[in-house]
Amino acid sequence: MPIFIKTEKFKEKTLDLSNSERKKFLLLHKEWVKDITNSGHYIRSGYLINEKKMPGGGGLLILEAKDYLSAKKMIENDPMIKNELVIWELQEWIPID
Repeated sequence: MPIFIKTEKFKEKTLDLSNSERKKFLLLHKEWVKDITNSGHYIRSGYLINEKKMPGGGGLLILEAKDYLSAKKMIENDPMIKNELVIWELQEWIPID
């Protein structure tokens, strides 16, 4: 099954949220990932950090789906996207064998 990569960066309005408000959306995102995993799809999500282990570099999500449209439909249900908190991009990954 094809693998898709979603990259994202927080929008300015997201950075302006309090830590507790931002944490609320991140917990919703984690629940969304868990629900997809429980439905039988392969998905992994995480955030990027710099050399000092500081977050802020954005996020990365890896997902298996039957095609681009299916992957996009799943991704568009991410609470971070539904609440317009991130700038994101979705691409299919083609491994070199």
